[in-house]
Amino acid sequence: MLRLMSIMCFVLWGGVALAQTSNLRSLQTLETGRDWASVGRLIIDYGAGFCTATLIADDLILTAAHCIYDPETGRKYDIAGYEFQAGWRNGRAESYRRIRAAQAHPDYRMTLKTNVERIKNDVALLRLDVPIRNSNIAPVGMAALPDAGQMVGLISYARGRVDAPSLQDTCLVRSRHSGVLVMTCSVDYGASGSPVIIYSNGQPQVVSIVSAMADMNGTLVSLGTSLDDIVPAILPLMAPTSEFSSPTQKRRDIGAKFGRVAPLETE
Repeated sequence: MLRLMSIMCFVLWGGVALAQTSNLRSLQTLETGRDWASVGRLIIDYGAGFCTATLIADDLILTAAHCIYDPETGRKYDIAGYEFQAGWRNGRAESYRRIRAAQAHPDYRMTLKTNVERIKNDVALLRLDVPIRNSNIAPVGMAALPDAGQMVGLISYARGRVDAPSLQDTCLVRSRHSGVLVMTCSVDYGASGSPVIIYSNGQPQVVSIVSAMADMNGTLVSLGTSLDDIVPAILPLMAPTSEFSSPTQKRRDIGAKFGRVAPLETE
């Protein structure tokens, strides 16, 4: 049985981390972090908290839908209170942008209860006030949801590691249920919206974003949603139209490869 927990990070960013034991690597240096400058912190509610977000077009970022709502009132946050900090590391970002539009999936319902149906649609797109056109901050393409048993990677900011992104390049997709991935990726508060990554033809592709963490029979797992039909459903609600980065877009190969393992049998 899954006990679900939201993982958007609010004011208290310190403390003991509630997360899975993992092979997380901090990307604190310029050399290790430059390849992931498209992933950054999304500051919300005038700095009261943050989520993780990813640049998928020069003026569009992808994150979890619950990041744009006040959990107490269920209302959207003031658009003026956002800032996207691309490639945030050790007190500075590669690029700073304000947000001029934020749109959740039309079937997403912000309720006090986190459930599988909410996680399934927990995706939002945010339009930047000014496009990021920088060869060092390339938008990331998207790919289909991986199968159970596949190895994936995760880039995230979270409580206890807010000053630099962390890369976990070997976590396992334990199962898929109605468009929701159950993964062994290590997450904590602030990791909402973190991109789940695979490689296709040597290029990183986003296959899911982290929505919640859960206790599965005493083991902490992370939950992510499919992007296949979700993102195309959001985009028409936003104008003007952006062009997504191509899965074959040229980008440096950073070396980590996420392959397949024998599928796991799940209950």
